[in-house]
Amino acid sequence: MYKKKPFFIVFEGVEGCGKSYQSKRLKKNLEKKGINSILTREPGGTKSAESIRTLILKDYFDKKKDKFDKYTDTLLYLAARNEHIKNKIKPALKKRRIVICDRFIDSTLAYQVYGKKVNKSFIEHIHKFILEGIKPNITFILKVSAKSSRLRLKKRRTKNRYDNFSQSFYTKAQKSFLKISKNKKNYFVLDSSSNNTKLEKKIFKIISKHLSIK
Repeated sequence: MYKKKPFFIVFEGVEGCGKSYQSKRLKKNLEKKGINSILTREPGGTKSAESIRTLILKDYFDKKKDKFDKYTDTLLYLAARNEHIKNKIKPALKKRRIVICDRFIDSTLAYQVYGKKVNKSFIEHIHKFILEGIKPNITFILKVSAKSSRLRLKKRRTKNRYDNFSQSFYTKAQKSFLKISKNKKNYFVLDSSSNNTKLEKKIFKIISKHLSIK
């Protein structure tokens, strides 16, 4: 039987993997069981963090001189995370709520550390101050084929700069997510190439087991 307790669920993966869709479906499936949850995202989640999101996801690559330095870029992501944790995630978990988040710290590792070669210690040092011990109870890594990812990105009406990267970048990023998840019990790597009800049911089954939902 479900007992109300704080629980933090994160969906990770490259663009077009279906994490936003599956995080919404999980929230809907919890609601069907009468369980309320909070659905949020990174970068963003609060008014101030969404303002930072608009800035960092804007496609500013028209001219090379307009490109942020990789450390400026990383600091903006971390600033948004700080606002998000302080004003949304932490208060929700204190109230024993279930929080579902579309991206979290593993995206920073995959894109900034492995992708852009930002110093890992630099990020870890800042995380010591802003995370305050908060970490996901479960992380879903959605692994997607290049073909499925491309088709989904083509269908998007609005795109940000991360939707326009090369396939080699996404391939490298996906390998990074898989590397991060290796040998970690609270990580679940699932194939989302089909992104169908079968995957949705698999995700809910995992969550149901951890939350004792009948």
